[in-house]
Amino acid sequence: MPQTPPDRARAAVPPTYLDANRLWVDSRPRALAQRRFEAPVLLRLGGRLSGGRALELGSGRRGTGLRLALDLFGAARVDGVELHQASVAASRAAVRDLGDRVAVQAGDATALTAAEGTYDAVFGYHVLHHAEAWRDVVREAARVLRPGGRLFSCEMTARIVDSRPLRAVSRHPSDGDRPTPAGLAAACSAAGLTVIGQETRFAGCWTALAATKR
Repeated sequence: MPQTPPDRARAAVPPTYLDANRLWVDSRPRALAQRRFEAPVLLRLGGRLSGGRALELGSGRRGTGLRLALDLFGAARVDGVELHQASVAASRAAVRDLGDRVAVQAGDATALTAAEGTYDAVFGYHVLHHAEAWRDVVREAARVLRPGGRLFSCEMTARIVDSRPLRAVSRHPSDGDRPTPAGLAAACSAAGLTVIGQETRFAGCWTALAATKR
């Protein structure tokens, strides 16, 4: 009987009884954590931008990451890509005051429509562990970066995403292949990115990474 190759094996994951993802993803506490903790870590790891164009993957409803790309990281313009149309509309409304410095479109982070070398930076706040094929997201981010452009990513890792308590109340892809700190760094390298800084906290449950395109 054929066996699954080791590199394709998937860990069994606990069931989800109540999906409360949306209560956290677009909440005020989540936005506060992003602004006060996560973005400053990414800034320290990867540095500011000197103007240029940035992309945020999975921009959500509040537009927090879009504002941070402009105000904290120094981008001149930022585009947002969001899978859910209702979130696109909400995000556009949330950043209307920023005018033409920001544009939000519906799209799939695993198959971006932007041309190769479009962006000076790509940001992803907890988008990879929601993707069915998160390595494809990393590859697409690398593809749309110009040479020398930077990927900024922070993630909840497999250690917490696939844990029984979180799985019980939060639905994620069930293949058991969520990012790990080492796995994320390896995916960046495979996509043609060089990791310039990575920091892992909370007993391996959270990791932040900055990488540049070779």
